[in-house]
Amino acid sequence: MFDAYTDNTLRYFPEKCINCRRCTQVCPHRVFAEGKNRAELVHPWDCMECGACAKNCPVQAIEVQSGVGCAWAMIGAALRGKDMDTECSCGGPDGSCCGGDPPEEPCSCGAENRVK
Repeated sequence: MFDAYTDNTLRYFPEKCINCRRCTQVCPHRVFAEGKNRAELVHPWDCMECGACAKNCPVQAIEVQSGVGCAWAMIGAALRGKDMDTECSCGGPDGSCCGGDPPEEPCSCGAENRVK
């Protein structure tokens, strides 16, 4: 089972990296660091799955399913003026965010993602 506290969807393919350093520039949590010949994946557990690294990688050396992790839940909750711990998270693939329980009832927005 996916545990958002310890796992994420980030996948790095260093053999594709051309050392453009875009991932190191856009990552808000410094998951990547500059290396001699390619980017180094130094803190993969800190990835919040925002997708900035993957969207900015010109050779698709990075994959991440943005919109499934805690970043999406925080952004969505903030945009709706909701508390992500008690209101609709609308982002977790299993109906939860950050390890919350599966949904008990459909969310008011139509998604079945209610976090206790």
